[in-house]
Amino acid sequence: MCRNIRVLLNFEPPATDDEIRAAALQYVRKVTGATRPSRANQQSFDHAVEEIAAITARLVHGELVTLGAPRTREEEARRAKARGQQRDARTRAKLLATG
Repeated sequence: MCRNIRVLLNFEPPATDDEIRAAALQYVRKVTGATRPSRANQQSFDHAVEEIAAITARLVHGELVTLGAPRTREEEARRAKARGQQRDARTRAKLLATG
């Protein structure tokens, strides 16, 4: 999965409309390969983002059921930082081993 697309389900407080739209935008960018669409494709691009955001909001705010304890953004940020540090350590180790 693209690292820029974040998990939105089961947060306290719940995911905001801005977070949902940002994830939809990242998804459409990923599948189209376009950071900024051409003028000819702008309307279709924007329509896709809005449709995916609506579907995501429906899923995140009601259709999906989860039994786990709600996540916090602070804990998720801490976990992401730890994963990044582990990834950096592995990369450094590989570079030192080949150097």
